[in-house]
Amino acid sequence: MRIAVIDGQGGGIGKGIIEKLRKELPPELAGRVELIALGTNALATGAMLRAGADEGATGENAVVQTAEAVDVILGPIGIVLAHSMLGELTPRMAEAIARSKARKFLIPINRCRVDVVGVQSETLPRLLDALAQRVRELLQAETDTR
Repeated sequence: MRIAVIDGQGGGIGKGIIEKLRKELPPELAGRVELIALGTNALATGAMLRAGADEGATGENAVVQTAEAVDVILGPIGIVLAHSMLGELTPRMAEAIARSKARKFLIPINRCRVDVVGVQSETLPRLLDALAQRVRELLQAETDTR
């Protein structure tokens, strides 16, 4: 399964996602996962690669092209909001991510002035735990259907 982790600015959230998945996925599931770091800038991509991504790419075209070629997309909610991340997330990126047939697990970080009503405010470590659990469940379900 190909999983894209998309982040911008310093790449801290994407780095946290990759570290959590590398640590939490059982070996029988981890061996079936390819983690692709997609940064809106080189700093974000580099942070995610250092965290253990299998490969990485940077910029608008990398996000647009890769969004269609992955099974799952992970990142903060801002990746589907044009002009978020201090303007790093372009309208073309947001559209490509939203249009992608990939399953999307988005972390509701309230840094882009968007509140998701009905979602409890949690710390980033708890959100990363929940995200890793959802990815484990998805991978396990796929394994069970084979």
